[in-house]
Amino acid sequence: MIDVRMLIGGELRAAADGATYERRDPSTDDVASRAPAAGLADADAAVAAAQAAFPAWAALSPGERRKRLSKAADLMDQRTAEFIATGVAETGAKPNWLGFNVMLAANMLREAAAMTTQIDGSVIPTDVPNNLAMAVRQPCGVVLGIAPWNAPVILGTRALAMPLACGNTVVLKASELCPGVHALIGQVLNDAGLGAGVVNVVTNAPDDAAAIVERLIANPAVRRVNFTGSTHVGRIIAQLAAAHLKPALLELGGKAPVLVLDDADLDAAVDGIAFGAFFNQGQICMSTERVIVDRKIADAFVDRLAAKARSLKAGNPRDENCQLGAMVGANAAARVAALVDDARAHGATLPVGCQVDGAIMQPSIVDGITPDMRLYREESFGPVVTVQRVDSDDEAVHVANDSEFGLSSAIFSRDVSRALALSKRIEAGICHINGPTVHDEAQMPFGGVKNSGYGRFGSKASIGEFTELRWITIQTGERHYPI
Repeated sequence: MIDVRMLIGGELRAAADGATYERRDPSTDDVASRAPAAGLADADAAVAAAQAAFPAWAALSPGERRKRLSKAADLMDQRTAEFIATGVAETGAKPNWLGFNVMLAANMLREAAAMTTQIDGSVIPTDVPNNLAMAVRQPCGVVLGIAPWNAPVILGTRALAMPLACGNTVVLKASELCPGVHALIGQVLNDAGLGAGVVNVVTNAPDDAAAIVERLIANPAVRRVNFTGSTHVGRIIAQLAAAHLKPALLELGGKAPVLVLDDADLDAAVDGIAFGAFFNQGQICMSTERVIVDRKIADAFVDRLAAKARSLKAGNPRDENCQLGAMVGANAAARVAALVDDARAHGATLPVGCQVDGAIMQPSIVDGITPDMRLYREESFGPVVTVQRVDSDDEAVHVANDSEFGLSSAIFSRDVSRALALSKRIEAGICHINGPTVHDEAQMPFGGVKNSGYGRFGSKASIGEFTELRWITIQTGERHYPI
């Protein structure tokens, strides 16, 4: 059992009133961690600490910020085993997924470190004689990051890395489902010498989440909000931020389609789709939810995908004989199973059936999906992929765009020019040709369209999200005035 502490002002703290809550291991039901159940006073203290630390952090040279963030990346790598053990216990994910999380998160810190010298401005031509006009980017202040549990190290770090590189201080509101992992991110950054209060981490009980989030967003010192999570909660975050006139960056739900064209390499498509659909039990915002396949090759494709799915076994994430781990909880598995059952009741077939045992859910394929099934539109966020047959490229694009979501997508075809033309017609922030929908790199612009959110994480693309663009002029000579 992991004893979690919040990080506020450089100190590891309990909640002000001593309240705690427990997070249970989804695969064993043992207590995985016990964390502080923050109250409103704790939320206020975290923002106050970040506000107090802001002037000194913002005033650091870019080289010094780069050095400290680079050190944090190295420390994160050194604590990989601790991140993995904590993440397995709290989320039920496999060690290989959590190890990848640490690797990519450390690289996000390195990429952010490299960006400290890329926060530039411009000189703007002006009609005023003897006047120098400039657009200058400056830190905005305290940034609130709200991160989910499903890619806990990646998304917890992403919520902080570029805000810090831009000279802001941060408050991370940890996920209730992985407080230990998110607290560990804060400890790594603090141990790297960023400075007391530069990074603060607040943990809260599930029942208190709404009140804590509202309090944090309402705090006048918080100048930016970034949130990764469901579209439902994202709407609430957006409304709260709008009420307080605060910009928000939102990366929300997905229903990623993959187009398998009639000339696709079926083996490559099957491997990419199985990885995208079933890895981490389909609990990734980019997970492949929909396969849209040309009717001429559909039967052969489904047979191969079914054979691949049957070779994958879900179980306790510590079992080396299981390629997949547990879902985040039994309730999550039951919700996904209900979507599959609804599809089956409306005429879908299951080449690979739906088997659930508590939080353990085996991979499922739902063939013959139609718009009258809930699974057609609702994000499953589980190890389930649907198959829909189409007769043309135009129909494939139409079906791909028949969704409220628009995060990731993919196309498999041997004709790259054909695939590239189609990629420009798909309504998604991301499209991969002959690759899986699950693909992330620290330097890439990451985000979606439609109900998958707005704004972009990632390297240079996010500089505009976490800085203020100011217009500054210098009058270098005499100026004429009309009065």
